[in-house]
Amino acid sequence: MKDLATDVAIIGGGMGGVAAALAALKSGRRVVLTNPAGWLGGQLTSQAVPPDEHIWVEQFGVTASYRALRDGIRDYYRAFYPLTEEARGTRQLNPGLGHVSRLCHEPKVAAAVIEQMLAPFLSSTRLVVLRSHTPVEAQVNDDQVSCVTLEDARTGTRVRITAPFVLDATETGELLPLSGTDYVVGAESREQTGEPSAAETFDPQNVQSITWCFAFDHADGDNTIEKPENYEYWRSYEPEFWGAPLLSFVAPNPRTLAPETRTFGVNPERAAVTSDQRSNDGDRDLWTFRRILARDNFVHGAIDSDIVLANWPMLDYLEGSIIDTPESERHLEGAKELARCYFYWLQTEAPRPDGGKGWPGLRLRGDVVGTDDGFAQMPYIRESRRILAMRTIVEQDISVSLRNSADPSSFDDSVGVGMYRIDIHPSTRGDNYIDVECAPFEIPLGALIPRRTSNLIAAAKNIGTTHITNGAYRLHPVEWNIGESAGHLAAFCISHDVRPKAVLEDPALLAEFQRLLVESGVEIHWPQITGY
Repeated sequence: MKDLATDVAIIGGGMGGVAAALAALKSGRRVVLTNPAGWLGGQLTSQAVPPDEHIWVEQFGVTASYRALRDGIRDYYRAFYPLTEEARGTRQLNPGLGHVSRLCHEPKVAAAVIEQMLAPFLSSTRLVVLRSHTPVEAQVNDDQVSCVTLEDARTGTRVRITAPFVLDATETGELLPLSGTDYVVGAESREQTGEPSAAETFDPQNVQSITWCFAFDHADGDNTIEKPENYEYWRSYEPEFWGAPLLSFVAPNPRTLAPETRTFGVNPERAAVTSDQRSNDGDRDLWTFRRILARDNFVHGAIDSDIVLANWPMLDYLEGSIIDTPESERHLEGAKELARCYFYWLQTEAPRPDGGKGWPGLRLRGDVVGTDDGFAQMPYIRESRRILAMRTIVEQDISVSLRNSADPSSFDDSVGVGMYRIDIHPSTRGDNYIDVECAPFEIPLGALIPRRTSNLIAAAKNIGTTHITNGAYRLHPVEWNIGESAGHLAAFCISHDVRPKAVLEDPALLAEFQRLLVESGVEIHWPQITGY
């Protein structure tokens, strides 16, 4: 057993964990950052999902460090890729010309930029990063986490970390059961939360589906993978509400729930791209929806094919939850097998516009996602365990219809901002999409603080939301802001020798902390916005 002592222990190296580390380090603190995967960045990198962002992202509504990450990704392409002069001169460069975001890019580029942002702190030894490490034990004394033990998946060796403050930035809130922190998981009932969109009954196994993403392009020759073992099972799989087999181009429209047929055009000619889902749902064409590298952005002959990231409705795994169940490994394998079967179907049986079947030239691109097989290092996880927090955000706080207003939803203890629709994917108990229009919202400090565990801070998707409101607070820039504010909070508490609850409950401390956030580039309130 190796022992490490530090100021702030951040367990989980996703969007929230990286942002928390940067914030604590810039505040002069020492940090140990752990991660189960090789790449830091979570949903942006090891899970391979291009950023889901609000429509004002290029102007306001994100932290300065998140904007630096986005600028760094664009600068990386300008520095190292053979862009056309037009693309190079485009301030809001979109490398993939995808519809889902104004910045569709390769996961490997985001991973490289995150390493650049952390590099000075690694060199100074104020930051220690433990990759391929997962938490296996936490010791707690008087409602305080005294140390966390992690295991290296590669060697089986263990390391014990002690720190005054521990941040849970894991993808599924893994520290919560280990530390005895009170939490909820799954879908709360309408009686519990008063939310109109909540389920009739509480079900801890009813969570949003996970998705195992993959990257691919198109090349000459036959690149057909070996037929997956469970192909026939998934080929005949048809959810009750889907309107077609899952291995098809049909999926429900998230807003109307009517089954719609998507298109799939391999390397289409360039067309105008609208990365504004108010006017374009985006996923009408699966090729361009999350395209992460577009040939048209590069000098002729440099890129032979677009590169596409598959994170589509048909890949959502509905068979069961991976949280608080002995069958988590089976469901993880099942999600990856579904993705593998869908790609094989694309290569062999998918209907082509010319009347033929399949595109055998489709080729998995493991180099883009950092794996040998072309599938992401980790599944895309949309929902986590959630702390029982000092404040729980409910649908009534952010829904436009329930508030009878599209004006920003504000909290006195705000430590950041976010914006996205409540976007809940089909669930593991067979629920269809839930889609609710949101007002621009804020992140209350009380949602980051557990009711009981005194030195643990939630720093990712594990904050005090519900199954419903998690659907808005789970996206890339919001998770980053949550983590950044959590990192600042830990450093602030060390400087003032207080606990997070004291910052929340003391008006003078809260005002001082909010001023610190603003000075550090965190927007804690929205400007007055007219229209959406």
